[in-house]
Amino acid sequence: MLLVGGATCAQAASPADLAAGYAAQAGTPPAAARGEQFFTSRHGRDWSCASCHGTPPTQGGKHAATGKAIGALAPAFNPDRFTDAAKTEKWFRRNCNDVVGRECTAGEKADVLAWLLTLKK
Repeated sequence: MLLVGGATCAQAASPADLAAGYAAQAGTPPAAARGEQFFTSRHGRDWSCASCHGTPPTQGGKHAATGKAIGALAPAFNPDRFTDAAKTEKWFRRNCNDVVGRECTAGEKADVLAWLLTLKK
């Protein structure tokens, strides 16, 4: 079990469940426009989220430093994305540290997920 959004949840989740949990933890509704802006902007570091995941993140990308292939981030294009709460937390922690130099807030996570959920085939 993992604590996401102030509630304990099983490892298996849906992207919408995770977004709702982060929004509840933040105490504010997610905003897809803020999520897109966060994703595509630099935050005083060398990279944005889009540097590795692409804009929009509907196709595979590659890590800016290592060149390692990265699958599509948007759940509609990669149904395995954001279905495991522990993996989601792990990758948010790592990637946010690279992009903003700290862990992302629950609100930032909710916003990014809200935007990613708007990307459809």
